[in-house]
Amino acid sequence: MLTQDPPAAPTRRAPSSPNIARHLDEPRRYRLKNKMLGAPLHTEELQHERLGKPTALAVFASDNLSSSAYATEEILRVLLPFFGLAAFTLVTPITIALLVVLGFLILSYRQTIKAYPSAGGAYIVTRDNFGIMPAQVAGVALLTDYILTVSVSVAAGSDALASAFSSFAPFKLWIAIGFIVIIAFGNLRGVKESGKIFAAPTYFFMLNMFVLMSVGTYRVVFGHLAQGPLDATGMVDIGSKANAGLLAFASIKILLKAFGSGGAAVTGVEAISNGVPAFREPAWKNAQQTLVVMGGALGVMFLGLSLLAARVHAVPYEKGTPTVISQVGQYVYGGGFGKVLFYSLQAGTMLILVLAANTSFADFPRLASFHAGDNFMPRQFQVRGHRLVFSNGIIFLAGAGIVALLGTGGEVSRLIPLYAIGVFLSFTMSQSGMAKHHITHKEDGWKQGLFINGMGALLSLIVLIIIASVKFTQGAWVIMLLVPIMVIGLVRLNKAYVAEDAELLEDVKAAAEVKTMTRHAVIVLVDSLDAAAARAMQYARILNPDDLRAVHFDLDPWKTKDLTDAWATLGFTRFPLDIIECPDRRIARATLETVAHVASDGQTEVSVLIPRREYTKIWHRLLHDRSSAAIAAALAEVPHCTVTIVPYQLGTRRAALDKVFAPTSSDVVAHPSTAVQQVVGGRVLVQGLPEDRVRFGDLQARQRTKVAGRVRSVRVQPWGGAPSLEVVLVDGTGSMTAVFLGRRELVGVRPGSLVALEGTVGRHQGVESMLNPSIEIISVPIMPDAPGEH
Repeated sequence: MLTQDPPAAPTRRAPSSPNIARHLDEPRRYRLKNKMLGAPLHTEELQHERLGKPTALAVFASDNLSSSAYATEEILRVLLPFFGLAAFTLVTPITIALLVVLGFLILSYRQTIKAYPSAGGAYIVTRDNFGIMPAQVAGVALLTDYILTVSVSVAAGSDALASAFSSFAPFKLWIAIGFIVIIAFGNLRGVKESGKIFAAPTYFFMLNMFVLMSVGTYRVVFGHLAQGPLDATGMVDIGSKANAGLLAFASIKILLKAFGSGGAAVTGVEAISNGVPAFREPAWKNAQQTLVVMGGALGVMFLGLSLLAARVHAVPYEKGTPTVISQVGQYVYGGGFGKVLFYSLQAGTMLILVLAANTSFADFPRLASFHAGDNFMPRQFQVRGHRLVFSNGIIFLAGAGIVALLGTGGEVSRLIPLYAIGVFLSFTMSQSGMAKHHITHKEDGWKQGLFINGMGALLSLIVLIIIASVKFTQGAWVIMLLVPIMVIGLVRLNKAYVAEDAELLEDVKAAAEVKTMTRHAVIVLVDSLDAAAARAMQYARILNPDDLRAVHFDLDPWKTKDLTDAWATLGFTRFPLDIIECPDRRIARATLETVAHVASDGQTEVSVLIPRREYTKIWHRLLHDRSSAAIAAALAEVPHCTVTIVPYQLGTRRAALDKVFAPTSSDVVAHPSTAVQQVVGGRVLVQGLPEDRVRFGDLQARQRTKVAGRVRSVRVQPWGGAPSLEVVLVDGTGSMTAVFLGRRELVGVRPGSLVALEGTVGRHQGVESMLNPSIEIISVPIMPDAPGEH
């Protein structure tokens, strides 16, 4: 019977208490982030300042008010090629029709603000009244709206700059992309909705528009307002294809198309309803009043600009510059001091348009976090970053906005059809949800509210149908296709999250009720003896298991020999090493068989530690395999088996930390483990063994016997402080362990060798064993040439 000295209890000195903090240098990437974004904000600093009505108008109205800068131009761009000079008489009626829609939307969102003072965006209203699935449609429509708001606004802003300084015209696209990068950077720094930052550009633009309309009205009354040329190079074609009159089908279609293009003027109405909690109390009433002021200001500016554009015959240009609003400014102001007013108008227009893009950077990340909270978007969108903002949402929005610009060449006229679909789809669903809210709750005045919201939903739906039909071939089809695809994707993501949560909750219950194992075995997978493996073994020691072993799969005999030599040389003899045969090179399968054997007694909890090198550079990661993932997947279904990845970060300074955290003692003696058996599907006998041998399945204890088999694994194992070599043999009927005391290796004995043994059979931990048997080498597997040899 084989015996073993009992293990000595681990002894550790109490470590000193060094100042660890001084050794914990921040990584370079974090230091760079601090320099760029500022010091991180603490969670308790997450506060939202309440805004008064003048400041709130500047904060929330920029998207809506800025649309007046390009809506008239989009109407004329559609009308002029078809109706010629008659377009200038049609632009004002179409503007008035759009203002009627705006009026109903203002009244409708007043109802929304009162019913949902906590935040009444289309997503929340639709979810509350129609359920979670319809809310995804509204949410996706709003998300695309926010993305395209960024693209449209910065594109129009770069047009305003190029209209004032024509030398910038060839670089409009890159200027627009630069605007997005600057806005995103500012939001990542946590630039809040400061009244001073937002109020200045908004009121500056409103002041410029008031001066423009005042001077324009004066010149119209006194007959001093000039008209521009109609044949300048680069203007859109001015023709007259309406041969059958204005009531012809083609003419009606063009009128509807112009109406749809001008629909961009009413975008941004929902911004105030999304930000009701930001208003001072009574928040809902102040928000309602601000909404009315915003709608009135937009109506005056939109109508005034359309009237002046028709009067001066402002014609859009094919490439977008000079813009219609810049032409109106030139003809109204003229030369002299008027040049100063013109540049002031263009500066105000550019600033408010860029500011309108910033509104999306406040709303998109918040809406994405709502989706993520409902498990319909990746949960990373819920995480607040370095400066307490939803950094992932900001970065995603910036990237999507840049892609939209690149896809359309930064042309506002190509972005508008994409823009309007999402806007009016969200309007329709929000107002339909409010109509259902009135029917369900029947609060005071619900019938009046139902009429207002019902009419708002109907008008929004009509505009949506018009835009979808007449703008389909101009890009509207992209959004019409993208919205259902995105909804399907979000639904699939939700199902995945729900399934994960259900499985994890089920596992919690199972884990709480599972039987506690009496033994703990730790296996460290070792490919080569390096710092990564040493760190994993260091961790394995402190677990103080009943069975501790390192396992190396013999894929390359030369590499295996180097490992076993280094194992003894570097003093690892107190940590047993198993060299296990892996002839088919399926490491994941070999690991599974090894773990299955160790856990086969039904009393052992197995921990598998996998050292893994982590690389700081992406291209370094591409040069190395990630077999640890395959091994972890193979072991996932093994009961009572836990896989732990022990990372080792390459390319970082570790010396100081290693010194601080170095173990004070390594005097941990391991228990000898059960020998490794080969786990196979059938009983396939090993070929080439002597016929007169006793098969392992027929062994009897305490008898001198001749056996033979193939070496399955080799272990350098300390017994009572002296080296020993454990060799596990298999023959297809079972396995047996041969122990050679005082030896660390035997020539010719390695995984795959065929050997014959003669000695007395005993049992050790339930396994047939021989102590110091005589040995005969039958065959040794052919070793390939060492690296560099031929």
